[in-house]
Amino acid sequence: MKDVTFGQYYPKDSFVHRMDARIKILASIAYIVGVFLVQSFHFLGFAACFLFVLITTITAKVPFLKVLKSIKAIMFFIILSAILQLFFNSDGEVLLDLSFIKITDLGLLNAAFIIVRISLVVLGASLLTLTTSPVELADGIESLLYPLKFIKFPVHEFALIMSIALRFIPTLLDETDRIIKAQKARGADFESGNIFKRAKALIPVLIPLLISSFRRADELADAMDARCYSGSKNRTKYKKMKLTWRDLIGTILVAGLIVGVVYLNNFYVLLTVAL
Repeated sequence: MKDVTFGQYYPKDSFVHRMDARIKILASIAYIVGVFLVQSFHFLGFAACFLFVLITTITAKVPFLKVLKSIKAIMFFIILSAILQLFFNSDGEVLLDLSFIKITDLGLLNAAFIIVRISLVVLGASLLTLTTSPVELADGIESLLYPLKFIKFPVHEFALIMSIALRFIPTLLDETDRIIKAQKARGADFESGNIFKRAKALIPVLIPLLISSFRRADELADAMDARCYSGSKNRTKYKKMKLTWRDLIGTILVAGLIVGVVYLNNFYVLLTVAL
C-alpha cells in the first residue's frame, strides 16, 4: 500500500514546488502528449522524455526511488499490456512457435514500447502530485476550468471533489494497511491459495474499509457544515495564484521537450529512409 505515490504530496522548497499549479497541470498534460507523440519503435523520443523526468525530479528535490514506486503500484497492468502485445501480435519474424503461441520480433518491440510509454506517463503524473498539494491542485483545476462557469458547469464543486479524492488516497491506503495487519493478527491469510481464494480473503478487509470511508465522509460533511461552507457562493481565496518567472522557464522547457520529440521523430524517419 505504501508503494502508491499518486495523490501523495512531498513537501519541499524547490523550483518545481514554487511553480504555479496551473502551469504544472498544463505542463503535465503537454508532457503526456509528448510521450504519445513518440512514434513506434522510436526510443530516442522516450529517452528525451525520461531525461526530462529525471531533471525535473532532481530539480524538485524528490527522491527518484519514491517516483519509481508509482510504477510498482501498477506493475500488474503494465505486465498485462505487455503480454497482450507479445502473444497476440503475429506480424514480423517468428522467434518462437509453440503451436498455440507465436512470439515475433515486432511483438517484442511492441511489448517494450508499451512498457516504456505507460511507465513514462505514470512517472510524469506522479511528479505532479508529489510536487503539488491537493489544495493547489484544486485551485489550479478550478482556475483552468473557469470559462465553463458561463455554461453553468459547477467548476468549484468539481475541483473540490478532485481535491478531496486526492487528499484521501493516502489516508485510505493507510487505513487499508492497518486493517490488513489487524486481520493477519487474527490469523487471516492473504498470500496463499489461488487468485479466487485471495480475492475471497479480501472481503474482511473491504467491508470495514467501506464502513470507515462512509464514516470519514460523514465527519467531513459535518466539519464543512460547521464552518458554514456553502459552495462557490461568495467564496474568496486566501492565496491568490499568480504567474512568476519560474512558470515562464517551465513552459519554455516543456515546449522544448515537445519540439525535441517532434524533431527526433523526423530524424528517425529520415534515418530509416536513408538505411
